[in-house]
Amino acid sequence: MWKCLKLLKWELSDKYGRFMYLNWLLREIPGKCGERLRAKFIAKYFGSCGEDVTIYQGVRFRGVHKLMVGNHVHIGVGNFIQATGGVTLGDHVLLGPGVKIWSVNHKANDVDIPIFDQGYDYREVKIGNGVWLGANVFVMPGVEIPEGCVVSAGSVVGVKKYPPYSILTGNPCRVVGNRKKAAESSGK
Repeated sequence: MWKCLKLLKWELSDKYGRFMYLNWLLREIPGKCGERLRAKFIAKYFGSCGEDVTIYQGVRFRGVHKLMVGNHVHIGVGNFIQATGGVTLGDHVLLGPGVKIWSVNHKANDVDIPIFDQGYDYREVKIGNGVWLGANVFVMPGVEIPEGCVVSAGSVVGVKKYPPYSILTGNPCRVVGNRKKAAESSGK
């Protein structure tokens, strides 16, 4: 019991340890009240945060101090953002429910050393302006999703070169269309 209390005291003495408890306390508060509380208190811990950011219920963060968030961003219900390697969300980004964004992964190169003991590989993730990630999208470390892309629900986005305004789907993710070309062909 005393060891647990000592750990708690140590965690609360650290800024990011305090953040973990604050996020835990505010994570499940429902409705607009919860959204406002999270935007006011959680966003202060981000590396940077624009205006009009909505953090919906159930969102979890790791490495929150390396998360850069633009203006008018919606972080969806039950998202998990592992930002230790750096994550940037541009302006007008919309994350559907259950999205996971990962910027760090275990190293696994040496078969003679347990994976847990090999350390980590940190790779920044950049999500451009006006991107929409559908429900349950998983974004892998090192991915760059350019401006205006839409990623369909359940897709796994790996490191590739994606053109702006692409429509992406699948596991592994692939380009199936382009929003600008579709708008031009429909006369808009």
